[in-house]
This record gives sequence, structure tokens and C-alpha cells, in this order.
Amino acid sequence: MRPRRSVGAMRRIKTRVCIAGGGPAGMMLGWLLARANIEVVVLEKHGDFLRDFRGDTIHPSTLEIMAELDVIEGLLALPHQKAPVLSAMIGDLKIPVADFRSLPTRCGYIAFMPQWDFLDFIADQARPYPGFALMQSAEVTGLVVEDGRVRGCEARTTDGRLEVRADLVVGADGRRSTVRAEAGLQVEEKGAPMDVLWFALPRGPDDPEEALGRFIAGRILILINRGEQWQCGLVIAKGTFDAVRSRGLERFRRDLAGLLPFAKEQAEAITDWDQVKLLSVQVDRLRTWHRAGLLCIGDAAHAMSPVGGVGINLAIQDAVAAANLLVGPLRSGAVGDSDLARVQKRRAFPAHVTQAMQIAVQRRVIGGVLGSDEPLRPPLPLRLLARFPLLRRIPARLVGIGVRPEHPDPVFRA
Repeated sequence: MRPRRSVGAMRRIKTRVCIAGGGPAGMMLGWLLARANIEVVVLEKHGDFLRDFRGDTIHPSTLEIMAELDVIEGLLALPHQKAPVLSAMIGDLKIPVADFRSLPTRCGYIAFMPQWDFLDFIADQARPYPGFALMQSAEVTGLVVEDGRVRGCEARTTDGRLEVRADLVVGADGRRSTVRAEAGLQVEEKGAPMDVLWFALPRGPDDPEEALGRFIAGRILILINRGEQWQCGLVIAKGTFDAVRSRGLERFRRDLAGLLPFAKEQAEAITDWDQVKLLSVQVDRLRTWHRAGLLCIGDAAHAMSPVGGVGINLAIQDAVAAANLLVGPLRSGAVGDSDLARVQKRRAFPAHVTQAMQIAVQRRVIGGVLGSDEPLRPPLPLRLLARFPLLRRIPARLVGIGVRPEHPDPVFRA
């Protein structure tokens, strides 16, 4: 544990649960607990949710949860694009990979929606509950530990220093989690051979509608339809962004035009490197997600690869499982280590299986494409998907629903 500094006056408040991080995991858990009349404070270090190039995919499993909570109509009233099928282009061959229309869910598609809209929607649902508080511009800086148990956390706010005392602290503050670092929880690094450059291009009137993965020798580009724009993810070899920059913007635009012949003019919209954001890909997980008085969920417990775009949905599933398993102990007034261990036991298996599949794709597909200078031939699994449409239900199930999907208990549906 790092030493606590005591500089200046500190404001102190108490609550039942303090959640560090207002991302998908933290906001969903806070909302669910508030629905069950559990007092909860969510601390979010930013003043709003308006940050671009975050995961914008809401998968059928998450849409199903929103339907079970009776808010799906309101959510889908927000601007979004539907993707019932995901396809890949290997060279000039287009192959449908996952068809979500056959899933046993109310929404047979992925919804592409800016994450700030999704988080604002959850916040709007949670605010009417008297026990819910979202404190923005409140960055968690440390933990309060007494007799070996986490009793709360400290935060830096626009109004000064804040101490939040709580029966339970939940670290939902992402892959660079302050909470897990301060708690001394051990991280297992799994590695990644790639980084992703995120940027936006305008969509032309004759551009395709669907999301697409474009694979040619040495290059991979992911396209997500966001209405008037394409959200683009250019996959590059790990640690090569400086080399990409050194070749200049003109070369970068020329490479994009080679990947997207229909977007040659749109590529000219990239006029400054500030428009290109680096996502440093990491895949890791905690050996133990908890210690006395503290639990980590979402990317704080298991940072996911962007492969499949499932990170948000794993985080949402973690939040639902944590709410289901902890509402009883929280109501009885005592959350023990065994209660926290049950959350990890429930969610570690799906996280590990998903990471294993992501790592396999990274090594066998992405690493091979990035390291190739020969024309690509679709691998056997993709050739089978192209030939037998029924097989597309398998990746649709893995991506759209995942391993061990969660459903809110009836106590949260009232």
C-alpha cells in the first residue's frame, strides 16, 4: 500500500457501496444496487462521459439485460446503427462471419451507439433513486485501509479532497485501475501482438452500410458505421506507431485508400496526427479479484483485447453477477470474503475462456496477417463459414451472447 498523504482539509461521507469508475461496469452496478435500495456512490474522474473512440458496441446479451430491466425502448430511441451480420473481407472476398438474427434474444443484432450516450442513459435511469449518487470530476487516488480491511477510498475532486467510507469498495476503473494497484492485487499479463489506431472518416452516400473487417497482407482495418462517420480501427504491430508517424500523413492516407478504395476522398479528412488516437492493446487479469472490503470487476479485473468488441459486454455481465450475488449480503449488513470470492468464481471462467479465444485469434490470425507480405487466402474456418451459413451461428453466439450470460434477479426488475 502506498502511504496516505494528509495535506489540506478533507471532506468525508459514508455510503454502503463506493464504486470507483463510471464506465459500463461501474454505472451498471451502481444502477442495479440503487434499484434494490442499496445506497451507492459512483466516483468518476472525468466531468462527463464525452470521450470518443471507446467501445461503442452493445451486444445482444447487453440489450437483453436492458429489456429485462424494462428500459430497452428508451435505449433504442437513442441514435444507433444495427448490425445483424458481421463480415470480413479477405483480399477482395467478402465473408459473412457472424449472423446474430438467429440468437434466442429479443434483439438479433449488435447496436453501435456512442458509449457516452449509453452511459448517460444509465445515469439518467439511476438518478431518480434516492440512494444513488454519481460524483463526476472525482478521481480515486487511494484506499482507506484499517485492520487489513478496505474501509473506503480517497478521491481528488474539484471541491478538494474527499474520503468516502463504505462497507464495500468496487474497483471498476478500467485497465489502468488505481484501485487494483493500491490494493496490491497481482496482475497476470497475457500480452498482445498489436495496437490499434482509432480515427473517424466521413461516410459517403454510396458507402456500404454494414460494419466490416478488411484484411490484406500486412494490414487490418475495422470499420464501424456511426451514421455520418466511419469509426475506424487500423491494427498495427505492437509498438510501431512511431514508425507509422515517421512515414508521414500522406503515406498514412495513401495506405488507407489502398485498404478502402471507396473511401479514397474520405481519407483526405485526416489532416493532423491529433485525429489519430493510439489504443495500446493489453490483455491481463487478476489472480484474485478481491481482498477484504474490496472487489474488482470489468477491465480492472480482466483487461480484454478488442477482438470481437466484447469488453463492454463482459463488464456489464460482471456488474449483473456482482449485483445478483452481493445484494443479499449488503442488505444483511455484512459482505465477507466468501461473498466476493463467489463473484470471481462466477465470472472468472467466462473471462478466461474469452481471453483464450482472443489470444488465439491474435496469434494465429492477426499476427499472421500483420507479418505477411503475400496475398491472403481465407483460412479454413472462414471458408467453411462462407460455404455453410448455419455455421455462422457459432461465432454469433460467442460474440453476441458469450460464455455464461447473466440476467438480473427479480429483485432488480421491480
